[in-house]
Amino acid sequence: MKKVLIFFLIIIVLIAVLSLMLTFNSNLPIGDKVALVRVEGVLLDSKDIIEELKKYSDDASIKAIVLRVDSPGGGVAPSQEIHEEIVKIKAKKKIVVSMGSVAASGGYYISCPAHKIVANAGTLTGSIGVIMEIPNIEGLMQKIGVKAEVVKSGKHKDIASMFKTMSPEEREILQSVLDDVHDQFIKAVADARGMTFESIKELADGRVFTGRMAKEAGLVDVLGNLEDAISLAGEISGIKGKPRVVKEEKRFHLLDMIRGNFPEELIKGVIPGIKLKYMLTL
Repeated sequence: MKKVLIFFLIIIVLIAVLSLMLTFNSNLPIGDKVALVRVEGVLLDSKDIIEELKKYSDDASIKAIVLRVDSPGGGVAPSQEIHEEIVKIKAKKKIVVSMGSVAASGGYYISCPAHKIVANAGTLTGSIGVIMEIPNIEGLMQKIGVKAEVVKSGKHKDIASMFKTMSPEEREILQSVLDDVHDQFIKAVADARGMTFESIKELADGRVFTGRMAKEAGLVDVLGNLEDAISLAGEISGIKGKPRVVKEEKRFHLLDMIRGNFPEELIKGVIPGIKLKYMLTL
């Protein structure tokens, strides 16, 4: 009986020693992971994306982050918030963007600060511009005999009302707002891409580019797919061999449909040019 106990004790000690050897073996691939963060659909809120980026930024085992962007843009503020978070993170961790079907307007805004941008040859990107769409149903209201009574604290408080035609003064005010945001967009791209403000301004008239055209213009770095982006992230972050990919499994909710984030099985790709009414959009 005593011999059996001694035998099991020796086995336990050997297992413990082997575990320590495996733990402290410097040849093991520690920290060889790349995190994959997906940004899909219209950008209405930045909270979830920023939280996911921060989580991987604080994880020492994650050497690089690949941001998979498949978005036609969205709100100005969410795009700027994600952009700023990426700028903060890239100071301590490599970030590579992989563009899907479309990464335009706000989708490009959040992409441009990455260390490297990888796009498919047929990706639609660019669209560096700002838009505000305001329906005017004044004529319809007059035809059906309905009139809107407005009580306001300032002459321009109803500047974007759909119930009246915009005056030249109001149009000038809104145009100045759009021009200011447009300049912010151009400067953000110029700073991120290491190009001059004027060179980006020439491209920033709202036009879209294919991935191949964008590479020629200096807006993206490499033509390739998601796997190429993951390999590049591993390469520039010093990972030897094929990186292990870490990603969150996201559940689809009804709120995602309201936001415009449809799963791939419901819609293939994203239609460029989706615009949100009553708000300034990129």
